[in-house]
Formats: sequence, C-alpha cells, structure tokens
Amino acid sequence: MNFPPPITRLIQHFRGLPGVGPRTATRFVFALLNKSEDELRAFGHTLVDFKHSIRTCKECFNISLQDPCEICSNQKRERTLLCIVARPQDIQAIEETREYNGLYHVLGGVLNPIDGVTPEQLRIKELLTRLEGEQKFQEIILALNLDIEGEATALYLAKLLKSRVPKVTRLARGLPQGADLEYADEVTLINALKGRRDI
Repeated sequence: MNFPPPITRLIQHFRGLPGVGPRTATRFVFALLNKSEDELRAFGHTLVDFKHSIRTCKECFNISLQDPCEICSNQKRERTLLCIVARPQDIQAIEETREYNGLYHVLGGVLNPIDGVTPEQLRIKELLTRLEGEQKFQEIILALNLDIEGEATALYLAKLLKSRVPKVTRLARGLPQGADLEYADEVTLINALKGRRDI
C-alpha cells in the first residue's frame, strides 16, 4: 500500500534511527496520527528544545546542559582517575552503580575497520592532549564493550597509554562477552569496576 507523501516522509525519518525497521517506523507514525494537535506540537517543541539545549563537554565530550559538564566541574570527583568509554550513555550506566567517582573521556565510538572507523575518527588525539595537561592521572580505566571492536580499541589504547600513565586497567570479566555497558545490570557493573585489572 502506498501511503500519502507526509506519512511516507515521516516513516523515512523514523527509519533513520538505529534499530527502527519499516514496521516499527510505520507503527510510530500511525500512533502519532492518534495524538491531538497540542500533543504533536509539544512533541515537536521538545525535539527542537532537545537539539538547542544539549551541549558537548569540551573536556570529556559527555553530553550535558552545561560546558564543562556536571562531572568535570565537580571538584569532589577523584581527579586522578580517568574512565574511557565509547559513548555518553556508557557514563550513565557506570554512574548508576555509584561505585566510581573519577572523571571520564568519551571516545565517540570504537575502532571498526570494516565500517571505516579509524583512530583518527575517535577522540584519541584529544585524550592524549588531556594527558599532557596539568591534570595528572594515576589510573586510566578502559570501560569498553567486550566485543571484537571494544577489545581491539582497548588493546590499541593500552599500548598508547602505558608509557603515559602509571596504571592502565580494564573492567573485569563481570561483563559477558559481547555485552553493551548501557544494558548491563547494576550488580554486574559494580563487580566489573571492583575487579578491574591491569592491561
């Protein structure tokens, strides 16, 4: 069945989101058709406001309402610990454990030669610049997913960082192979943080 152009265009927008296939996108659009004009207007305003209000922290590259973010500007954080994650949502997962009180650095992804993601496309240069600054880190924790790309990125970073900081560790194997930090339960993440090891 051919939908009218406005419906087709909106389906295409939803299909551009990760994990949203044609059927799910179509369900989203038809759910919106049942909303009132006021609800749709509020939804649209929320999307625009979201885009205008979210900032990227220039220190750690986390997302926030301010720059530097709440974590980087909090002087009570342990400033000799740096946890490297792939995405901002990984920070949220670790913060929910309340087990870690250091700083973060968001790479913006992981190495993936098949998809053309090379070290130059990640925030590795910014990480090295940060390590050369006034802040002296005693330990760097590599908190990357335990899949092939995460492992490759961790090994690459470990070689790069070992001569620059006293200690480089990884999360312990409390996380199953192939697991996403974002979906790991709190207990698993706490165990992984507590059992981190040298790399």
